[in-house]
Amino acid sequence: MHYATRAGAGRALAKSLSHLRGSDPMVLGLPRGGVPVAYEVAQALRAPLDVILVRKLGVPWQPELAMGAIGEGEAEVLNDDVIHRGGVTRQALESVRTKERQELARRADALRGGRARTPLTGRTVVLVDDGMATGATAAVACQVARAAGAARIVVAIPVASPEAVSRLRVTADEVVCPFTPVNLGGVGGAYVDFHQLDDREVTELLARTGESQA
Repeated sequence: MHYATRAGAGRALAKSLSHLRGSDPMVLGLPRGGVPVAYEVAQALRAPLDVILVRKLGVPWQPELAMGAIGEGEAEVLNDDVIHRGGVTRQALESVRTKERQELARRADALRGGRARTPLTGRTVVLVDDGMATGATAAVACQVARAAGAARIVVAIPVASPEAVSRLRVTADEVVCPFTPVNLGGVGGAYVDFHQLDDREVTELLARTGESQA
């Protein structure tokens, strides 16, 4: 284990992001697990916090394994190696894609409550998740942020596989990750407490950020 909680991981991660304080950054957490990490980063950088909505496309019989990911605005990244190795058919991929598009729309409504997406034009955007195994989800988040006009994209994660970090360096302007074990396995293995968050925990953190900056 490397981190006790996501909040602790966020505080540790923030120490590696102090160089961004003068850049007026916008912190975006990937729901749900990335938001507690992003909250601590936003507090340390005294930056606004919002969510960036993407959904992993999990292999049907092994949902934790990402064969790709989708994001708002029809953004999509596919991990062809996983699809081919797993023998995932086009029909199976489309079924998962449809289901996750529906969940993406539901989460947008639940977490934003009808509020429009935060404008990112010209901003330095810090994309935060609780960890990366393949990097597919964060790659889509970069795509969504870039399409929304972000001037610079920094991907910040407490733990990731070396392969995921290499993948993101092609997509993001900067990748910050203090812990890159060679044999990561699952992201949850890097945490003592890696419980499944619900929407209420996420919306409370977003509201708390808004109150502290009011």
